[in-house]
Amino acid sequence: MILRPAVPADAPALAALARQSFIDAFAHFYRPEDLQQFLDEWKTPEVYTRAIADPDTAIRLAEVDGELAAYALVKRGYVMDDHPHPRPQRPVFLSQLYCAGHLTGHGLGRQLMDWVLEQARDWQADSLSLSVYSENPGAQRFYQRYGFEKVADTEFWVGSQRDEEYLYELRL
Repeated sequence: MILRPAVPADAPALAALARQSFIDAFAHFYRPEDLQQFLDEWKTPEVYTRAIADPDTAIRLAEVDGELAAYALVKRGYVMDDHPHPRPQRPVFLSQLYCAGHLTGHGLGRQLMDWVLEQARDWQADSLSLSVYSENPGAQRFYQRYGFEKVADTEFWVGSQRDEEYLYELRL
């Protein structure tokens, strides 16, 4: 496995992995039109091209046998509206940690999470937060192993469908 930063040429592969990972994990929860609206708004090469160019966003890719297998996307300075007070002064938000379905459980998430923590510390963050689906206990356990704690209830919209999520935080 190779871990490396994303470059502009990676945007189409990032969008493809993001779309397929989301479909594999969650498509059964949504009406097709809501899922399509979400994918067309948030999981496109243009969205990833902008993210790669943003100096307050960092994306790390995991490649296996020359293919994109997983990635993590973090944003410096972002705090969700639902974050309780006191709000962090130097927040980092883990926006996405996606893995190809057939490679889940092979340690890619762990290696990317180690990078996420390193990146947050390099940015001198005082807090690392993320949103996790309320019906995804496996992901919740994964983040709890790193010391994340639930700090609030939040929501996530896929088209016109509102999902209940938990806001997790790790104070650094």
